[in-house]
Amino acid sequence: MTAQPDYTGLAGPVPPMRTLAELRAALGVWGFPGDLQRFEQELADADLDDLTHVRGITQAYRHRVLLRCDPQAMAALTRSSEDVASELAQKLGERNSR
Repeated sequence: MTAQPDYTGLAGPVPPMRTLAELRAALGVWGFPGDLQRFEQELADADLDDLTHVRGITQAYRHRVLLRCDPQAMAALTRSSEDVASELAQKLGERNSR
């Protein structure tokens, strides 16, 4: 795996995810329900000689853990559709009034 960026901007500690074993451990604690099982299934179904595909899988699941470690991201995920639609309508209204 490649060197990972520093996520010091997130509130709270970010688990190490430099190896598949560390990513598995992080998914077991920080992942969304079912993430670890889906990760294992995607790896099992992947052609392990296709490193670009394997890297894509690992990056996607790393980002899911990072979402769980970021309170702002989690707050955004829990917003209602109506709240998001209202904010978008307000922003579009402001943009169109310029």
